[in-house]
Amino acid sequence: MPITMTHRERAIAALECRVPDYVPTFELEYQLAPEMFGGDFLREHELAGLSQSEIDYKLEQNAEFMVKVYTALEHSIIPISWLSEQHAAKTAQLIHRLTGGKFLLTYHGDGTFEIPDGNKMYEFAYRTADDPEGLHEEAKHRMNYVIERNKRMFDAGVESFILCSDYCYNSGPFLSPTMFREFITPYLASIIDGIRSMGGYAIKHTDGNIMPILDQLIECRPHAIHSIDPMAGVDIAEVKRITAASGVAICGNVNCALMQTGTDDEVRASALYALTHGKPGGGYIYCTSNVPFRGLPPERYQMILDIWKQHREY
Repeated sequence: MPITMTHRERAIAALECRVPDYVPTFELEYQLAPEMFGGDFLREHELAGLSQSEIDYKLEQNAEFMVKVYTALEHSIIPISWLSEQHAAKTAQLIHRLTGGKFLLTYHGDGTFEIPDGNKMYEFAYRTADDPEGLHEEAKHRMNYVIERNKRMFDAGVESFILCSDYCYNSGPFLSPTMFREFITPYLASIIDGIRSMGGYAIKHTDGNIMPILDQLIECRPHAIHSIDPMAGVDIAEVKRITAASGVAICGNVNCALMQTGTDDEVRASALYALTHGKPGGGYIYCTSNVPFRGLPPERYQMILDIWKQHREY
C-alpha cells in the first residue's frame, strides 16, 4: 500500500481500529534524546524565575526540538511531557504551527487512583474498609478535575490523552477485580467518556499483569490499551484475540528488559513477535513495553525502529 497518510491520520486510523497505510509508532515518553539527538526536552523547573519573554523563547526552542526529534524517529504521536498545563498548551500550539497539524499530540489525562507508594499503601487499604465514602468523594474530585483539564488541553490542540495511572504489578492489579470495579472502573469510564464526547482519543496505559481486569478496561471504552507488558507475562497475541471484536486498539509490546539486558536476537524476536501478532487487521500501534528509558543503549532502540520499518506496511 502506498504511503498516503499524515502521521496524525495514521495514528487516528489505528486508534479507530482501522487499517492505515502502515503501522504507526510512538512512545509514552522518549528519554533517549540526549544520546541520539544531542539535547533534551524542556522541564518545567527550567522555567522557574524567568521572564515571560524568556519563557516564550524556551518554549519555542523546545517545540522546534520536539518536531526535529519526532520527525526523525517517524513517530505519529508526539507526547507533551514534563510541562505544566499552561506551558504544555502553548507547546501544542507551537507544534501545530510548525507542522501544519501533521502529528497527533498527547498529554497525560488520567485522574483515577493508581498503585500507592510504599508510604501510603496501608492508608489506602484501610480507607477501602473504613472510609469507602470518603474514598469515593476523592475519586469524584480527581475525576472532575481531570475532565475539565482535558477539555482545556483539547481546546489548545491536544487531541489524545494518555491515561497513566498504573494499576498492576507483575503479579496482577493492586486491587482485587471486585474492588477495582468499585473504586476505579466507573471513574475511568467517565474520564474516557469525557474525552470521547469532545472528539478526543484515550489511550489507557498501565504496566504489569492486566489480565484479571482486562475486561473492565475494555468496558471503559478507551481507544487503545498500552503497553501490553511482556515482563509481566502478558501475551500480545492473547490480548489481540480478546480485544479484536471490542473496538479497542492495542499499543506495545517490545520487551524493554530484553532491550537493556538481552541479546540482539532476543530483541529482534520480541519486536517481530509484537508486529506479527499486533498488526493483523489494524488497530495496532508499535512501541516498547514501557518507555525507551535513560540508560537504554540507543542502538537497541534504533534496532527496533529498523525492524518496524522493514515490516510496518500493510
